[in-house]
Amino acid sequence: MSLVEVTDLSISFGDVHAVRGLSFSLEAGGALGVVGESGSGKSASAYALLGLHRGTGAKVGGSVRVAGVDVRAAGDAELRGLRGAKAAMVFQDPLSSLDPYYAVGDQIAQVYRVHHRVTRRAARARAVEVLDRVGIPDAVRRSRSRPHEFSGGMRQRALIAMALACEPELLIADEPTTALDVTVQAQILDLLHDLRRETGMGLLLVTHDVGVAAESVDDVLVMREGLAVERGPVAEVLGTPREPYTKALLAAVPRIAPAARTAAPGGAAGEAEVPRLVPAGRTAAPEGAVGEAEVLTETAARTAASERAGGEPEVLVEAADVRQVFGRGKSALAAVDGVSLTVRRGETLGIVGESGSGKTTLGRMLVGLLEPTSGRIDRAARVQMVFQDPVSSLNPRRSVGESVADPLRARGERDESAIRARVRDLLLRVGLDPEQYDRYPHEFSGGQRQRVGIARALAADPELIVCDEAVSALDVTTQAQVTALLAELQRELGLALVFIAHDLAVVRQVSDRVAVMRQGRIVEEGPVERVYGDPVDPYTKQLLAAVPALDPALAAVRRAARKELAAA
Repeated sequence: MSLVEVTDLSISFGDVHAVRGLSFSLEAGGALGVVGESGSGKSASAYALLGLHRGTGAKVGGSVRVAGVDVRAAGDAELRGLRGAKAAMVFQDPLSSLDPYYAVGDQIAQVYRVHHRVTRRAARARAVEVLDRVGIPDAVRRSRSRPHEFSGGMRQRALIAMALACEPELLIADEPTTALDVTVQAQILDLLHDLRRETGMGLLLVTHDVGVAAESVDDVLVMREGLAVERGPVAEVLGTPREPYTKALLAAVPRIAPAARTAAPGGAAGEAEVPRLVPAGRTAAPEGAVGEAEVLTETAARTAASERAGGEPEVLVEAADVRQVFGRGKSALAAVDGVSLTVRRGETLGIVGESGSGKTTLGRMLVGLLEPTSGRIDRAARVQMVFQDPVSSLNPRRSVGESVADPLRARGERDESAIRARVRDLLLRVGLDPEQYDRYPHEFSGGQRQRVGIARALAADPELIVCDEAVSALDVTTQAQVTALLAELQRELGLALVFIAHDLAVVRQVSDRVAVMRQGRIVEEGPVERVYGDPVDPYTKQLLAAVPALDPALAAVRRAARKELAAA
């Protein structure tokens, strides 16, 4: 009997059919990756394996058997026995999965006692044991820490430890590495691989990142709009995909390779190609592609004048030996420590590094949201910022149109009809329906909300936009659409961009120059081709080695190399 057997699964939320006629199986000890865009039904399918739709109003049909349990027919007591003991789940956001008021060790111990009749002391000992197993240093002491005292990677390790506490036969991981930087992501994927090998548990990995699937699973199931599109061995599906959708999905994956445009296997280039953002100085739109942007903005006109003069594009922002220190005395932390850089008109500067490297703090200083503790920042341009999370940066109680209109009113515009007309133009420019002016953020998808954030930034007619992890939480095709939009806007308007990201492949695709940050300092900077093709600093080499590879054989080689390096 298979560990997981799903037959003709259907899931509906009201009139929305999230999953339609899905069938798949997973053998004991196997690993299956379920990949697809946001809204493809992959997470909804994973939740069905533990009966998590029960009581939510969702309509579930078909058959689901996990570890010998008929999930749909099981009673509440049998489901409780399944969850945690036979099958456990690691969710995407550890902060929302962990109770902020209780120590991490106590939460793991509580899960263990639900399924085992043991003393509190024995449960605490088990919690320390699994925390140590997943690589939490000084597990005894850290078991007494609360979730906010852990980094993002450590919180994800804690969730995996909680899932392992009862030695389940199946681990379901729902986007376990989303928003983690590449080195921490590699550590989590290596951990899942080692745990599978040591415990023999099965793994169902849900992810929108095809590279993550290549690193972690034996087989891949590609989903689209609730349907299974393609299924097979990971090397076969990623190497020689049969279905056009799979080819398009792979085409949208950014690569570390130097090609500016990457075509899908099998010649599926075109619909999902990812263009680089336009190099410095090249600002004119392609012939016949001006459309409604025929009149140059002030920004684009100044760029064109600079080109005609034959000189190097002017410096829009210059940071000279800037520091940003948080706290005082012994608790003082230098988030940015002596950084100097320039950004010129029309160019894209990529800034990469791990979480805590100072990337976001530097970006906030560049736009004036933070004043440096020391050093100076000279701005000869209007600057705006596009934030990582459009949900938290848009007011949920105001329509998207009103949010986009805010910069216009802040500049003194009082003609409401002119404001509304300008906002409608901006919505159209970023690929949204102007008739959606009066809709609210929750009515939009993640990619659409990010487009709203870009429209709001454009309302101030900026010459420089700082994009802080603007595509980090988006699936690869939506990510490609947003980066293509930025490319188009840069070409039309002559914008300069600072592109802050932990995803080195995306930065490779979009940047002219790249700066690598570590512990508040820039450890390497230069043209993107040089930094990626011939890195000098060991830290840059380490980051590049951690980028997921679409070739499972290469992924295995890299995993072995990381293990050797860690043991050295």
